[in-house]
Amino acid sequence: MITNAPTRHARSLQRRLPVAACLSVAIGAIAMDAAATVPCGDFGECKALIEINASDGDIGFHFLMDGNDLNSAKIFDPNWRWVFVDRALGPLREQKLTETFAESAEPLCWEDPEADEDETIVTLEEFLDRWTAGTYRFFGRGDRWTTSFGQTVLSYELPAAPADVDFDGSAVSWDDGDDLGECASSGELEDLVSDNVLPTHPEDVAVAAWEIVLEPDVDDPSLSMLKFSIRVPGDISPKEVTVPADYLASLPDDTPVKIEVGAIGVDDNATFSEEDGFCVNEVDGCED
Repeated sequence: MITNAPTRHARSLQRRLPVAACLSVAIGAIAMDAAATVPCGDFGECKALIEINASDGDIGFHFLMDGNDLNSAKIFDPNWRWVFVDRALGPLREQKLTETFAESAEPLCWEDPEADEDETIVTLEEFLDRWTAGTYRFFGRGDRWTTSFGQTVLSYELPAAPADVDFDGSAVSWDDGDDLGECASSGELEDLVSDNVLPTHPEDVAVAAWEIVLEPDVDDPSLSMLKFSIRVPGDISPKEVTVPADYLASLPDDTPVKIEVGAIGVDDNATFSEEDGFCVNEVDGCED
């Protein structure tokens, strides 16, 4: 697998790569791939999606293409503008490209008072104006000029951010939300719908799957790799996931942890909420 851009551990589509001592569970093949185009013409899979971190207030464009023995690949947006070009050189050209995942930079979508003065701000409306909804076309080329073609659709169906994320020491719980956190309030979203910028208010967008990630909030690499990650169906009731006791027992006493819950829409768009300040195996209490 060739990864073209570094990804954030909590929000990357690729962060669930197997790691020794990392407990990761996935439920439901359909939910895992939500609406990715499979197969995607000559590609095994392709997708283009919007991902929002409602807590930090940032937004990005992600894509994935999975081909066979490629030397180069390109992506065109609905206006036939190049948005990505990839080329294998040297030993990589001999080895070939297959799966390629990348994500854009994720600029803030709001005026964070704690951000640097020169921090780039791209509002939700500006972001949607930049990334046109519609058909994204994937092209690949292999030896002897063999070509691959596929296409998928980027939509503006954005699921609302999960609300009231909590952890009671053994289970993670959350509720349905009605906004996009720092990126847009419910009232702002109503205006975007009425102005035909968004097709649907996020609170009315169906959730295909929920993604839950619990990980130590520490600087120790030997602990930070010990993540619990799971995807469950969007219609789960109650909205609660029990964290395996064996995983919790693998963490030392008084381990601070952070939790992320993501709403994955039927079109693969995703909105995540984060909460920290939780303590696992509390004896003396976690340091602030």
